[in-house]
Amino acid sequence: MSGKAMGLTLAARAALLARLGRREPPTPNTTAGRDFATLPAAREMALVRAGAEQMAIPNPFFRAHEGVAGGHSTIGNREVVNFSSYNYLGLNGDRRVAAAAHAAIDRYGISASASRIASGERPVHAALEGQLAALYGTQAALCFVSGHATNVTVIGHLLGPRDLIVHDALVHNSGAEGVRLSGAKRIAFAHNDWAAAERELAAHRKRHSRALILIEGHYSMDGDMPDLARFIDMARRHDAWLMVDEAHSVGVLGATGRGVFEQQGVDPAGVDIWMGTLSKTLAGCGGYIAGSAVLIDVLKHSAPGFVYSVGMAPALAAASAESLRIMLDEPWRVAALQANARAFLDGARARGFDVGASAGLGIVPVILGSSVKAGRVSAALLEMGVNVQPILFPVVPEGSARLRFFLSSEHTAADIDTTLEALSAACA
Repeated sequence: MSGKAMGLTLAARAALLARLGRREPPTPNTTAGRDFATLPAAREMALVRAGAEQMAIPNPFFRAHEGVAGGHSTIGNREVVNFSSYNYLGLNGDRRVAAAAHAAIDRYGISASASRIASGERPVHAALEGQLAALYGTQAALCFVSGHATNVTVIGHLLGPRDLIVHDALVHNSGAEGVRLSGAKRIAFAHNDWAAAERELAAHRKRHSRALILIEGHYSMDGDMPDLARFIDMARRHDAWLMVDEAHSVGVLGATGRGVFEQQGVDPAGVDIWMGTLSKTLAGCGGYIAGSAVLIDVLKHSAPGFVYSVGMAPALAAASAESLRIMLDEPWRVAALQANARAFLDGARARGFDVGASAGLGIVPVILGSSVKAGRVSAALLEMGVNVQPILFPVVPEGSARLRFFLSSEHTAADIDTTLEALSAACA
């Protein structure tokens, strides 16, 4: 397809992408006053929208789902095969999970109505935290009302300007924001390169009071994993804490969905701080930390994002607790998810698509290159009854834009075959 056929000449497209790629600091504007349109983010969004309109690419974001979003969903009064939701095991919408939430509402109401340290504590909070601690074999756990805020407040609170944080270059924005808030010395290492992380620790550790290694158990952009045993060994030798973000691991990795330690046969006690979210497999909303009793006690009484925030809605805590129970009692769900992901990965690769380093356990990227192509293919697939979100520049570097397929235990073999055929047709 030529550049003109896409709405812009090749030269105009190159100029637009170059302008987006530069993201130069804005020139000071002393007349901006109260006009929000002068903010750098507003200007950037206007530029992106103008480029999309010129290239006739429909907005792929904020598509409204009109029911439970699992392996299938309803968008615009039309059923589609859905690959854009984190409902990995189909538990969001499970009648048992809904019943647990309803029972909590009947007993406690909708809101906790206060921070937990004040008068927002409910028995369902402690029950869920006990289950999460048992999941990792830790002494305790603590739930927060937001997964993103969990990383921000915990990392920002535990580390300070005299400390060192070494993190994977592809760590989630929430982790990066927590690092920035802490004021600690920050060093990123090449994605999943444990040897590079080791070199940075060896070079810098002695000049800092405390050190943290921050990685993820299952990276959401690429669907790959770190070598957990290597990072545990490294943390011990350099007297550093190891923190693992399991947001996309629980329910996805391991025979029973316990996460990366189960997938790789590693003792979870080697990790100092386990972090995860409740909004994916566990069908709720919020985040958690699992670790030692001392760590949890410190966070419970001093982490700003916990102490000064309302307690988690009781219904959400109850829903996540029931989801976790079902996950462990019904491992066939995890097996079905992993089989679907492997079938999709193998099928995409056989058709010549670039699936990167995906482990094929729950997340499979199809890397298309340009943001323009990814946006257009996503729109074409929706027309064919497949909903999948494009990941575009600047979330990923231009040249590595992709469609990100989240598989579910609810997908059927027909769903996967039909989708791969549609993907081939849309990219032809």
